[in-house]
Amino acid sequence: MSSLFEQLGGEAAVDAAVDLFYVKMLNDERVKKFFVNTDMDKQRQHQKRFLTFAFGGLPDYPGKNMRAAHTQLVEEQGLSDVHFDATVENLAAALKELGVSDDLIGEVAKVAETVRSDVLNQ
Repeated sequence: MSSLFEQLGGEAAVDAAVDLFYVKMLNDERVKKFFVNTDMDKQRQHQKRFLTFAFGGLPDYPGKNMRAAHTQLVEEQGLSDVHFDATVENLAAALKELGVSDDLIGEVAKVAETVRSDVLNQ
C-alpha cells in the first residue's frame, strides 16, 4: 500500500498544499498573530519537510520535535486547542481546494491529531 504522501501526490502536492495553507493561516484572525515575526519562507520549508515525514515520505524528521517547537507559543502567546483546530481546518480547506478527496483529508486530520498533545504541551 502506498504512503499517504504518495496518495496525496508526492512532493509537488505537499508543496502546493503548504503554500495555500499558509495563505489561509495568514488570513485567519484566529491564528495569524502567531506568524507576525516569522520568516515565512523558512516556515514553509519546515512545514513541507514535516508533512512529508508525517505522511510517510521521509524516514525521519530533522527538525525540532513538536513540543520544543511550540513551547514558547503555548507559554507566551496562549496557543490552545482553538488554534490547533483552526490549523487543521485551514489545512483541510487547502487540500479540498486542491482537489484532494474527503477520505484523504480525513487521513490527514488523523495524522494531525497524533501531534495535538505535543504541540499544545499537554
